[in-house]
Amino acid sequence: MVQTPNLDALAAEGVLFTKHFANAAPCGPSRASIHTGMYLQNHRVSGNGTPLEARHTNWAIEMRKQGFVPALFGYTDTALDPREHSSTDPMQKSLDGVLPGMEPIVQLGKLLESRPHSWAEWLSKKGYPVPADSNELYTSKKAQPEWEDGGPEAAPLEIPAELHDTYFMVDQVLDYIRDRRDWCVHLSLLRPHPPWVAPEPYNRMYQPNDLPPIARAKDLESERAQHPYLDYLLQQKHFRCPDDEKKLRRLQSSYFGLMTEVDHNLGRLFDALKASGEWSNTLIIFSSDHGEQMGDHWLIGKLGYFDQSYAIPLIIYNPSSVANDHRGTRVDQFTENVDLMSTMLDWLDLEIPLQCDGRSVLPATEKGQLPSVWRSQAHWEFDFSGRQSESSLGLSPRECKLNVLRSDTLKYVHFPTLPPLLFDLKNDPNETLNVANNPQYNAAMIQSATDMVSWRMLHDDQSLTHLVITDEGVVDRSVTQ
Repeated sequence: MVQTPNLDALAAEGVLFTKHFANAAPCGPSRASIHTGMYLQNHRVSGNGTPLEARHTNWAIEMRKQGFVPALFGYTDTALDPREHSSTDPMQKSLDGVLPGMEPIVQLGKLLESRPHSWAEWLSKKGYPVPADSNELYTSKKAQPEWEDGGPEAAPLEIPAELHDTYFMVDQVLDYIRDRRDWCVHLSLLRPHPPWVAPEPYNRMYQPNDLPPIARAKDLESERAQHPYLDYLLQQKHFRCPDDEKKLRRLQSSYFGLMTEVDHNLGRLFDALKASGEWSNTLIIFSSDHGEQMGDHWLIGKLGYFDQSYAIPLIIYNPSSVANDHRGTRVDQFTENVDLMSTMLDWLDLEIPLQCDGRSVLPATEKGQLPSVWRSQAHWEFDFSGRQSESSLGLSPRECKLNVLRSDTLKYVHFPTLPPLLFDLKNDPNETLNVANNPQYNAAMIQSATDMVSWRMLHDDQSLTHLVITDEGVVDRSVTQ
């Protein structure tokens, strides 16, 4: 129902991957997988603020080796390795570090993590009054009743759409690429990140009464009964969706409106690329770092094991003429965010580091399909360690994690010490019934657990396993075998 005409057009000229998943949540762990091509079990960025080890390379570092200068507009959510920086370095107090190898052109920190200085300065130059706390730019609404209080629609942001942060960021990219050639841009738009307050007219595009049903159990108590971890989450006010259903529907309507605002501004960028002739030279990858529960399963945020937090879009536009016969293709095999680094390097004919757990999906744009040997399941991880979860669940930090394997028909969730979960997606697509203890699913449970162990073994860190020290020096076994 969400209107995204520009992304629809991009999919018609490129390839739409219909089963694409993030490998972790929230932002920091997921982006570490995007940037390094590694699963969380290998890059070990378990939460926002967990440092990314300096020993890992990433797509920006690899492109630098070939003379490219990847430019950052937005943020990468990279907490830098403290062993590589002085204790007095300001970056030791921020999780808004810049991914090594990237050239920060315009940084825009997330709400409550760093103030939107660049955006605020731009607004000030345009004569817009900037509050003392510039974070209020994200939250100050026009003076009208909210929808749940009898208003006609979700109250809009006070700031107009042509001055909003999404418009600002796209404008900065347009200025940067206008007179450049051979550029590489990472545009990281904040929206539709919280707070979910949309400027006009996006605040009224989706009436709260017209939104799709919420996917959840009949009541909070039934949802909590599914699993001890879900029970814990739903007892935490900051993880549980608003009790006022009208407020939840208003937040959803604004969330969808912010999506359409993103689409509108990406359309401005796409139009500029076409007008300049750069469209025929530019690889475009559109995706996200995670999803949002937004009331499904009575939850808010990005967390846990449900699809809503991990199922995300992926559209790739390959400008090469070899892709002409397959434009508008839909690929229904499982792809993951760890595939993006390999895809970018593959398009530039750069060597893909051994650390990468993902594989290039570029063949889908050139041949209309992925290689015959491809994954049949999606995988993701979530680390929920923290003082409150540990004490509430009686777990050690190492025990506060989960792994998921999801096929077309089954979804298996494994915890180190808590009970596992199994969902029959064919008969229960909304994941409401845990069948892990149903005798009819014994064989499926055994196979799922076996698949999980095999997956973990096959994706252990391989960084130096191909090398051996001999009397003749270092031998690369991947070359000699």
